[in-house]
Amino acid sequence: MSNIVEPAADPLVRQIAARVRAERERRRWTLAQLADASGVSPAMISRIERGESSPTAVVLGKLSAAFQLGVASLLALAEGAPEPEADTPGVRRGTDAAEWRDPGTGYRRRQITGPRFPAEIAEIRLPAGARVPYPAAAFAFVRQLVWVLDGRLTFHDGDTVHELDAGDTIELGAPAERVFANTTGAECRYAVVLTRDARP
Repeated sequence: MSNIVEPAADPLVRQIAARVRAERERRRWTLAQLADASGVSPAMISRIERGESSPTAVVLGKLSAAFQLGVASLLALAEGAPEPEADTPGVRRGTDAAEWRDPGTGYRRRQITGPRFPAEIAEIRLPAGARVPYPAAAFAFVRQLVWVLDGRLTFHDGDTVHELDAGDTIELGAPAERVFANTTGAECRYAVVLTRDARP
């Protein structure tokens, strides 16, 4: 229990809460309707929307799938929402980028590009032994490339498993259930590059 961070203390958790609520309300969905579409309980969604609970990567995957948004898109929208000045071209300091941490696995994600850049690029740090599954619907309407920067990534693309080392890339095809896993004893660092095919 000592590794739990108070969600209200993390501004990114509040931004994710606002984005999840905005995406639900934009579709005129009730909590129960989003719960049915995502498989996440209404109570958990309510806690996330109030900023009382930091969602795990798995929960975010289910919510983003229900919204027909990629997880990267959902997080990028949340990270960019309160700072329109960040949309302007120019230098973005690494120290200024918000980092989201999955409370379930310790997975860390840092958005590299601004919200108006035509591609979304994120840096991911996957701890030793971590495993993050996503439903197929989380990959709808997007084209995505994964580029391993350090370490080794075991990537499950549907029924196919790829062992990716530093320097390797994989371009993802049609939506499928996917798992990002680190079966080694050292951190794996990779980049996700995403472009949108069509608006949901």
